[in-house]
Amino acid sequence: MRKSISEVGVEDFVKAGLTIEEAKEFQRVLKEAVFGAKGSDPREVWRSLVAQRVLKPWHPHALHQLVYYSVYANWDSLTNGPPLYWFPSLDQSKHTNLGRLMEKYGSKLLETSYKDPITSFSHFQNFSVQHPEAYWSIVLKELSVSFHEAPKYILDTSTKSKQGGTWFPGSVLNIAECCLLPRTHPRKEDNSAAIVWRDEGCDDSNINHMTLKELRERVMVVANALDAVFSKGDAIAIDMPMTINAVIIYLAIILAGFIVVSIADSFAAKEIATRLRVSKAKGIFTQDFILRGGRKFPLYSRVVEAAPYKAIVLPVIGNDVGIQLREQDLSWKEFLSSANHHPRSNNYIPVYQPVESVINILFSSGTTGEPKAIPWTQLSPIRCAADSWAHIDVQVGDVFCWPTNLGWVMGPILLYSCFLSGATLALYHGSPLGHGFGKFVQDAGVTILGTVPSIVKAWKNTECMKGLDWTRIKSFGSTGEASNVDDDLWLSSKSYYNPIIECCGGTELASSYIQGCPLQPQAFGTFSTASMTTGFVILDEHGIPYHDQACVGEVGLFPLYMGATERLLNANHDEVYFKGMPMHKGMHLRRHGDIIKRTVGGYFTVQGRADDTMNIGGIKTSSVEIERVCDRADECILETAAISVAPVDGGPEQLAIFVVLKKGSSIEPDKLKILFSRTIQSNLNPLFKVNYVKIVSEFPRTASNKLLRRVLRDQMKHELSTRSKI
Repeated sequence: MRKSISEVGVEDFVKAGLTIEEAKEFQRVLKEAVFGAKGSDPREVWRSLVAQRVLKPWHPHALHQLVYYSVYANWDSLTNGPPLYWFPSLDQSKHTNLGRLMEKYGSKLLETSYKDPITSFSHFQNFSVQHPEAYWSIVLKELSVSFHEAPKYILDTSTKSKQGGTWFPGSVLNIAECCLLPRTHPRKEDNSAAIVWRDEGCDDSNINHMTLKELRERVMVVANALDAVFSKGDAIAIDMPMTINAVIIYLAIILAGFIVVSIADSFAAKEIATRLRVSKAKGIFTQDFILRGGRKFPLYSRVVEAAPYKAIVLPVIGNDVGIQLREQDLSWKEFLSSANHHPRSNNYIPVYQPVESVINILFSSGTTGEPKAIPWTQLSPIRCAADSWAHIDVQVGDVFCWPTNLGWVMGPILLYSCFLSGATLALYHGSPLGHGFGKFVQDAGVTILGTVPSIVKAWKNTECMKGLDWTRIKSFGSTGEASNVDDDLWLSSKSYYNPIIECCGGTELASSYIQGCPLQPQAFGTFSTASMTTGFVILDEHGIPYHDQACVGEVGLFPLYMGATERLLNANHDEVYFKGMPMHKGMHLRRHGDIIKRTVGGYFTVQGRADDTMNIGGIKTSSVEIERVCDRADECILETAAISVAPVDGGPEQLAIFVVLKKGSSIEPDKLKILFSRTIQSNLNPLFKVNYVKIVSEFPRTASNKLLRRVLRDQMKHELSTRSKI
């Protein structure tokens, strides 16, 4: 049984990595903080320890574990809800974006029920759901959004067939221009740092800076070159790491009235080809190679294998591409020279379009074999930037870093969250898994660091961030997969236990529907609220909403959701998101697909997917996609079933493959594990890993022969639970 905080002593601190002298001093400071807490409630004890900075970022992680788990040794989560680790102060709350807004408008909107940003947050969030027009009319003024033609009003719900409503009707703008123009509020000046970056391997070099004016001029040069090479309205793909040039290309495509097609640089040639075909792309920007850890990995060759479309190829090193190009392709240098015909190549008149115009096609895997093509309109950037402004508290002067890619939804979200809020975008040209990335975070003065749980686990396990100073980080973000409490404990400790804002949403929402919030206490690995203006219910197995009690069920989103998709390019939008969902208070609920748990105290955790979509390494994929390639891995295979399960101690989902062999065939599970990993990595994604293989005689099925993956998932969970007890 774990000791309580009053029972731990010098011997325990020594075992956790302190010297005897350090342990004695630590015990003295610890006792003072515990004694100074307001009562014996573990939450107040932990609050006191954090407020007095008893635990230091450089202390051994074992010491942080010892103290945290000892404070909450007798905590009953079933009765009390999850243990809390971060608490907002009233003074801090009034300096957050949301808190400032609430102090200014709270009494007017909530009248006499308004008290302060912390006490009244839940009431204000509910108000934003009931009166989204009021909320958006205020928040639009807080973002760098300038309309060429102003909206007639905020929301039109008169068209009953548009369940999500018509937002900002009649408005015309160019959202890329909004990113690039100076502005008084939020304060963006031409000499403000728009982007900071560093290349892998240059750990001791100065941080590179690009001002807003320099960024705007670079974007306009590329926009002029695009006009010389492509036709207006063309869809143009980007398949490369999220470098400064990738960001410039992304903004230029939209500034010039083209459409970005987002493709992750980790995809195999077949997956690239599918996305180019579905989006009807006319060209693609890519790199000759990807550089990781001093090694070159081919990228251009995958693009060549994927399609005959025109490729513009950037060099990963130097000014010249390091590979022979096809006749129809252009080097980056040749492409930029096509703008020379323009008398002022660094000047460009933006293409203004209605707010509902498509600017970006992203992809999200569904339960069919083909990824869903999701068109983002100019509403989508406003939505994602507003959520980051409200929940992650992105402010002018912040330096925001999140290792991601423009092929995944977090890439565009990061870009717009910075440029529409007046923050600086921080980019590391290399792998985020090593010391070099961490040193960049330190040297660039990153104040908001976004993560994926599997990356955090790697940082903790390899101890690669040892000796670095991350204390300038005011908050973290986390998304992509389930967080592990102990990994989050490690991460938060690096900045004296500042909050990790968990985010869960989807490409089709352009945002998160549940998040953390700087106006609420936070618990590791949980979400504390629905995002601003978002309403949802949790449905039982009969489709009936639970009330506010602790429960588990499928989430049903309120359909009035600014920024959410209204159509898909290659699937029936209503069938995917609305068919089969129940009505609630006159609203047809929108499907998201998550099974979520509401705890005592009103926190949320995601329990998995209601359909057979999986989340592997932060990438959503479908069982069907995995099974399609695994079925062909060996002649002895009759059929496969792919499921994902979370480890017993929490953390990212792991991939398990169930196999039925052909009659008379025999093969070892370990050999199949190698075969499956190899075929998945070459045909789908090199980042996917098979964790378990189980050979069975037959699969459980319904009377209509539908495969019951849920039963297989339960079997694997039970098996893993049993193993953990041995």
